[in-house]
Amino acid sequence: MTAPSSSDRPRVRLKPKANARGLRHGFPWVYPNDIVTDRRTRKIEPGALAVLEDDKRAPIGLVAVNLNSKIMCRMLDRDPAAELTAEWFETRLTRALAMRERLFDAPYYRLIHAEADGFPGVIIDRFGDACVIQPNAAWAEAHLELLTEALVKVTGVTTVLKNGSGRTRGLEGLDDVNATLRGETPIAPLPIPMNGATYMADLTGGQKTGLFYDQRSNHAFAARLVHPQARVLDVFSHVGGFALAMLAGGAAQALSVDGSAAALDLARQGADASGIADRFDTRQGDAFEVLTALGDEGAQFDVAICDPPAFAPSKQALDAGLRAYERVARLAAPLVKPGGYLGLCSCSHAADLGRFRDASARGIGRAGRHAQLIHTGYAGPDHPQLPQLAESGYLKAVFFRL
Repeated sequence: MTAPSSSDRPRVRLKPKANARGLRHGFPWVYPNDIVTDRRTRKIEPGALAVLEDDKRAPIGLVAVNLNSKIMCRMLDRDPAAELTAEWFETRLTRALAMRERLFDAPYYRLIHAEADGFPGVIIDRFGDACVIQPNAAWAEAHLELLTEALVKVTGVTTVLKNGSGRTRGLEGLDDVNATLRGETPIAPLPIPMNGATYMADLTGGQKTGLFYDQRSNHAFAARLVHPQARVLDVFSHVGGFALAMLAGGAAQALSVDGSAAALDLARQGADASGIADRFDTRQGDAFEVLTALGDEGAQFDVAICDPPAFAPSKQALDAGLRAYERVARLAAPLVKPGGYLGLCSCSHAADLGRFRDASARGIGRAGRHAQLIHTGYAGPDHPQLPQLAESGYLKAVFFRL
């Protein structure tokens, strides 16, 4: 079926009180209460393209529409006559690739970071000759073949996988089916070099796309805090994130804590591949219970890092999430030697830096420790932020000297 031309596309119109100026200045989302939802609008299929107009019917841009989503329209192009051709995809992918190739000396990075790279709702992580796509918006699912073709052409990768998991796809009314779009499905985890260590990425059975690149620069900072006698603790470690980086940076011993046996197995494989397995240990269990047990055991570490999942994924969960972050800090602070370092992280959209930092400081204070805030970290440059969209700056990491 041929996609409708720009002249045949449906129109969606903003209500008079909607912020048309904000949309013209770069805000990429339109919510249901900002749109005139008449009979014609309600007939638009999820993922279809439309021209967004202000209340006076002046065009603002080309949007993808999904009436089933809390984000009813996503801005795709400021040109309302734009066509989503192969060239459109290739141009944006080429632009994104050029920045990553300037920043990184090897093809291991987040290639597309959704709105900030001009692909609303789309994540693409690159693992050498393989890429994993998360098409978390209906328009991307509808154009997945065209996106895949352009991705292969621009990057030269031989394997492209679709990861259909995640809460966001459900909110868009999409399925949770994974698929191999190009090449052969990997039968084993892939070794990924970062910060002097080797991480094992399970592209088909791991969390998200298989590896979290966003913490790379924070891993590097943590590695600067260690010395040859340092004992380090990495809680919520996934596949060994901070622990392997700190061991590669010269720490004497590292303990990784996670609830997932599969993740810890990958962490051990990574330690072996990095040549540091003799200095690496793991402990499976609920993080809060393990932190409590380590305190009861009198364990002490020179550096402790806690990188939990999103405790506050929504505004409704914010208060409970902040209490959880405070509890993590309270339980972890007693485990740090005097003069040692505590790193605390949050990937919650709803908890901004100020609230997260305050919750962390309260927890440290409740543990009876005095702290100096020495560094604040964010996601790496392959996770660019869209200045108009606060949600794109989701990752925060605060490092304290206790």
